[in-house]
Amino acid sequence: MSNARAGRLKDFLKAEALALGFSDLAVTTPDVTPDLRQRLEQFVALERHGSMAWLAETIDRRSDPLTLWPQVRSVIMLAMNYGPDGNPLDNLERKSNATVSVYARNRDYHDIIKGRLKELAGKFAARAGGDVKVFVDTAPVMEKPLAQSAGLGWIGKHTNLVSRSHGSWLFLGSIFTTVELPPDASETDHCGSCRACLDICPTNAFPAPYQIDARRCISYLTIENKGPVPHEFRRAMGNRIYGCDDCLAACPWNKYAVAASEAKLTAREDLLSPPLAEFLRFDDAGFRAFFSGSPVKRIGRDRFLRNVLIAAGNSDDPALVPECEALSSDPSPLVRGAAIWALSKLAGPDYMEGLAARAPVEPDDQVREEWRMAVSPAG
Repeated sequence: MSNARAGRLKDFLKAEALALGFSDLAVTTPDVTPDLRQRLEQFVALERHGSMAWLAETIDRRSDPLTLWPQVRSVIMLAMNYGPDGNPLDNLERKSNATVSVYARNRDYHDIIKGRLKELAGKFAARAGGDVKVFVDTAPVMEKPLAQSAGLGWIGKHTNLVSRSHGSWLFLGSIFTTVELPPDASETDHCGSCRACLDICPTNAFPAPYQIDARRCISYLTIENKGPVPHEFRRAMGNRIYGCDDCLAACPWNKYAVAASEAKLTAREDLLSPPLAEFLRFDDAGFRAFFSGSPVKRIGRDRFLRNVLIAAGNSDDPALVPECEALSSDPSPLVRGAAIWALSKLAGPDYMEGLAARAPVEPDDQVREEWRMAVSPAG
């Protein structure tokens, strides 16, 4: 293919991508991250991936796009802005209300972006004649290093992509193709001496700049973690019930960001600052109905209520005691344990001793431990 035709194809791609609602597009080659495997292996060796076994199991494919698809010659990286309308950290002060991560306040971005990637890839393949594959965070593709090498931004000290035009609020997707396109120049690091994202983290999840320990990250603890949240992190979670935006929101480059223009990525009014009491009353059907089409739905009602109960325990709001007590006899041990913890923070020791006396014997060891800590002087 001539350079002129390849250049015209890129121009076509960029115009079509913008028309489909993407914020930026750039191209890289599949072989630009030779040290990625070493970094992934070190991350797993230090067990910083926590319970995300799929990370360890997919290192080979994750560290080399050519292993994922040997025929790929170009990787087209796309970004879509999901910037909030306002500072998402403001809601952390409303302790009787829940804080949901900006990206999860409306439709699941995987569905939105994948559909548009397929549409763009189809138009490109019809014009260029090559094969294509599309990926959006659900396959072992390291989007952030590829986006940096394509020039969409750089990986900041919080390990997320930062753009000079969109700050930290970008969703990423990719189109792999057998067509050779001229690559764009990679982006350089513009973090400088800034530590804003590192210093704001409530759980100290960054062992060093550009490194993260997922086991300490509130996003991991509220979403990926399937068991009880370790006690040492519960107070730091505050009212964050799904994900955490602190390190993203603290980035000074967000001064250039704009609010998302895609309607399906703008926040639902009922997820801007929802009362904890409403969520504490959810049964499984209510949870599924409220979060239909939302990424929150994937963690299930029990994990969701675990998170909401921790937020309730941090609320200092005694009006939430009846809802928490009702959940202390929930069929799920995960929910019961979190309810006991919440009650131990909202009610006095006399209340907890009375509740323990009339509660059924707990067959689950974790729930027993929650009770022991709740009624002990140190609990």
